[in-house]
Amino acid sequence: MRHQPMEHRTSAPLRETADVGLRTAARELGLRPREFDLAVQIEEVRTVPGPGGRARRVPRTEVERIKAAPGFPGALRERLRVMDAGEASALLDISHSRCARLARAGCFGPAGFYVNRYRTVVWFYLAEELRDFAENNPRLLSGRLPAGLRAGLEAGTDHRARRWRGRRVVQLTRHAAGHWERAAARASVLDDAALAEAVPDSGERARLRALRPDFLGARSVAEATRDVLEDVCLADGADEIRWYRFLLDADLETARAAEATAAARAARGAREPGSGPAEGRSGPSGAAGEGRPRPGTARPVAGPPAASGARRRWSLLRRRRPRPGVRAAG
Repeated sequence: MRHQPMEHRTSAPLRETADVGLRTAARELGLRPREFDLAVQIEEVRTVPGPGGRARRVPRTEVERIKAAPGFPGALRERLRVMDAGEASALLDISHSRCARLARAGCFGPAGFYVNRYRTVVWFYLAEELRDFAENNPRLLSGRLPAGLRAGLEAGTDHRARRWRGRRVVQLTRHAAGHWERAAARASVLDDAALAEAVPDSGERARLRALRPDFLGARSVAEATRDVLEDVCLADGADEIRWYRFLLDADLETARAAEATAAARAARGAREPGSGPAEGRSGPSGAAGEGRPRPGTARPVAGPPAASGARRRWSLLRRRRPRPGVRAAG
């Protein structure tokens, strides 16, 4: 009798729900590597942790959702379109200097940057965010800037790196696998001196450094631009450092509490299964509850303490002695 091959009925559903690698997802979505990296950073493409702590992956359902969206792939590419300051000023129909001043004032934040051969940081912005800014703030595109913005710019305010750091930290905390990884993402923008002041425990600092995420992504760092990139990635200014220290303190408190709770639960579980009989719970034979009355059983009420034997005999002799003047019957 010939055996028919077994049908693997679960293979099709598994293929439909399986996660795919980042390169595969980028190829299926028709995105170049830089476009796909940006899509992940701004949450246009949702990713999930890889198995066993490996690289993040994209759910198959996410790829199919994006491909089924109206206007794909043109609409997706338009949402990912970026431009430098010159192109941004043309889009906003303002001068290049005014566009730079609005960016330094923090009116809109950069989505990324690169360092050119002159070791100068070149920022680029999402076209969609620039259009939203122009639509919601038409008064800032012409005329004199508000006094508060002018005062900050005259004092040397430049929020471009700060806005990019904030965007990057938010993404890293969303992708954090646990409480300590979330705290490490906050700590990644603090220099060694600020981190030592925020986290006095050297063991905790070493743990945060070991879990520190890759802040620049897969970008290779040349030695000539290392100091420039460090200025971009590290918090600058007392108020920004204080803000990240506040967030780090909150994350560390949560991480410590969660770890202490897990340790207490593990210790309690280790005691219960193999522990010996608790005091008063078992008799000499080891049977729990032996010698105890069952629930609902009436308990005897103890009476007054019995008199000792000598005291009882003396009281009987006193009762038998004849009274004076009375002769005993013979």
